[in-house]
Amino acid sequence: IIMKKTALHNKHIELGAKMVPFAGYEMPVQYSGVNQEHINVRNNVGVFDVSHMGEFLVLGENALKLIQKISSNDASTLFPGRAQYSYLPNSEGGIVDDMLVYMIEENHYMLVVNASNIEKDWNWILSQNTMGAELRNISENLSLIAVQGPKAIALLQNYTALNLSSIKFYHFQKGIFAGFNDIIISATGYTGSGGFELYVPNKYAEKIWDIIFSSASEYNVLPTGLAARDTLRLEMGYCLYGNDINDQTSPISAGLSWVTKFNKEFIGKDIIQNHKLHGTQNKLVAFELLERGIPRKDYEIMNNDGNLIGNVTSGTMGPSLGKAIGMGYINSDYSNFGNEIYINIRNKSIAAKIVKLPFFKIK
Repeated sequence: IIMKKTALHNKHIELGAKMVPFAGYEMPVQYSGVNQEHINVRNNVGVFDVSHMGEFLVLGENALKLIQKISSNDASTLFPGRAQYSYLPNSEGGIVDDMLVYMIEENHYMLVVNASNIEKDWNWILSQNTMGAELRNISENLSLIAVQGPKAIALLQNYTALNLSSIKFYHFQKGIFAGFNDIIISATGYTGSGGFELYVPNKYAEKIWDIIFSSASEYNVLPTGLAARDTLRLEMGYCLYGNDINDQTSPISAGLSWVTKFNKEFIGKDIIQNHKLHGTQNKLVAFELLERGIPRKDYEIMNNDGNLIGNVTSGTMGPSLGKAIGMGYINSDYSNFGNEIYINIRNKSIAAKIVKLPFFKIK
C-alpha cells in the first residue's frame, strides 16, 4: 500500500518525527515525546500538521438546503465567518461522521470531515444531493496547520493585520497571513487550550510552517504529533470517530444532543428524536481511575457485582492531570456522576469513578 504524504511531509522528516500510517497517510505521531508536546500545548504553543483532514465545498443556491438535510445542527444560524460543530446522521439513526461546517459567504460553505472517512462521507453526501447543490472535494489541495495553545494569538499576530484576539471561538476570518492571500484563520481546534487552525493552499504550506517556526524560541513553539493530539482531546472529552462514535452509535447516547436541532428536517430525525424522548440503553460516560492502571479501548467495564455493563472507547494517562482517564459506553442505569465502576485491566478489577467533562479545566 502506498501511503499518501501531506505537503509538510519533508518538514516532519527534517524534524526527526516518528512517522506512522494513519488514515492512508504517513503522519507524525510524535517528535520530542508525547508528554512534553502535550504539556507544551497547555502552556505555550504546539503546531500540528492535520492536512489529512477532508474538506468539501458546498456551493450554489441550494447549498444550505443540502446541508440542512445532511447535518444534525441548524446551519441556518450561520453567517459568513461562523463555523459550527455537527455530525452527518445516517438513515438508521447512527453517525456517518462528525464534522465542522463553515459558512464562507452566502451560498458558499465548507465541510471539514475526518481523514479516514473522506471517501465514505463524499459518497454519502453525493447520494443525498437531490437538490443539485454544487459539490467540490478540495481535500487534496488544502493543508491544515493547527497552532494551539495560550501563546498562539501572540505568535500568529506577528504575521497578519487581522485582529486575532477579536476572533471568538468557532468564528474565523479569511485574509492575508505572512504575505499569502485567502488564508482561513479559524478559532477552532481539538485541544481545549485555545489557538487557531490555518487552512492553507498546499503550495504555501511549507513556507507558512517555516514562518511560524521562525518565532519558535520566543514563544516556546514545538511541533506536535498525533499522539499528543489524542491525549489533549481526551482530557477535554471530545469524541474521536472510530473510537467513541461510529455508524452504529446513537448521537443521543454519545451526548451529542447539543448539536442535534429538531426544529428542521434532517436524515434520521425521527429515530434520533425517539432516542431523545425515551432515552437510550447505553450512555457515553467519562471516568477517572481511583487506582493505578491505564484504561484502553475495548477494555470491559463492570459494576459492583462484577457484571459486564460496558466497554472503554478511549483511555490514557492524562499528562496535564497526572491521572488515568477514559470514556466508554455503559448501561444507562449505572451512568450517574459519582458512581463507582470497575475497569478490567489485565484480569484485575480497577476501581474508577464517573465524572463530569471536561477532565481538564483551564485555570
